[in-house]
Amino acid sequence: MSKVVLASNNAGKLKEFSAILSLAGIDMIAQGELGVPEADEPYSTFLENALTKARHASRITGLPALADDSGLCVTALDGAPGVLSARFASLSGGEKSDLANNTHLVNLLATVRDRSACYVAVLVYLRSADDPMPIIAQGTWWGEIIDVPKGANGFGYDAHFYVPELAKTVAELDPAVKNRCSHRAQALKELLQALRNSTDPT
Repeated sequence: MSKVVLASNNAGKLKEFSAILSLAGIDMIAQGELGVPEADEPYSTFLENALTKARHASRITGLPALADDSGLCVTALDGAPGVLSARFASLSGGEKSDLANNTHLVNLLATVRDRSACYVAVLVYLRSADDPMPIIAQGTWWGEIIDVPKGANGFGYDAHFYVPELAKTVAELDPAVKNRCSHRAQALKELLQALRNSTDPT
């Protein structure tokens, strides 16, 4: 199998990505295992941040790299919190926590009727740090923000992210269902297909 560095130290992401990409003959290794420090994420788009993280990991290790950047985009907030989803509340003086982020989001939408929002995940795969043709995949999962949290599964904004087609919040979903429908699952499926179609994926 070809070794690919995952530009993340998130154990959940490593497990999820490994299960899917092993089908394409790829052995994922978290960047921390190879001594790669986390990269800065200075950009306002998921794509630019994912590309930066992938280049950083590939340049240090000399291996192909996969990176993702993801977050919540709320229509009425002009796409915020976007790439700042994990530290949304702290930017306004609050704590850096899921609870604080959700409370801040609900407060901002208190008088707003349009609650539409989407989870977005962008994946970037590089064969080398200077790969001129990165493979890019994106998944988008639409729903709406509700005021009162429901469900105990998931993390982040999941308990406030209601999916009308499933009549549940993401936090109410069985993990297996989430892993089939989520933005990250969609992006992984697209990436896997692109890797299969590539004549030289690594």
